[in-house]
Amino acid sequence: MATKIRLARGGSKKRPFYAIVVSDSRMPRDGRFLEKVGTYNPLLPKDSEDRVKMDVARVQEWIAKGAQPTDRVVRFLEAAGVVAKTQRSNPKKAVPGKKAQERAKERAEKAAAASAE
Repeated sequence: MATKIRLARGGSKKRPFYAIVVSDSRMPRDGRFLEKVGTYNPLLPKDSEDRVKMDVARVQEWIAKGAQPTDRVVRFLEAAGVVAKTQRSNPKKAVPGKKAQERAKERAEKAAAASAE
């Protein structure tokens, strides 16, 4: 069985609250899970110790059994010092879109034409 350590959303509309759960990867996001290993409250300030609470020992046991944490959970584990920090690179994030590139090219051409005259 492929298991994942992921977030299951709770809370009311516009007031999110997440449970950090271990579940079968085929189950829906808020569906059946094997074990609840922590909580995450994004409404609390980032420096609050109650923002992310998790049973690190249980998480390590599940990882040893082969459970794969999601990207967001990996960030929580990195902050807790459980997992080594990985280098992330998204070089396309800083590249402007097609329309913006076209506008910049047109501006450069106009500037070049104006300076040539």
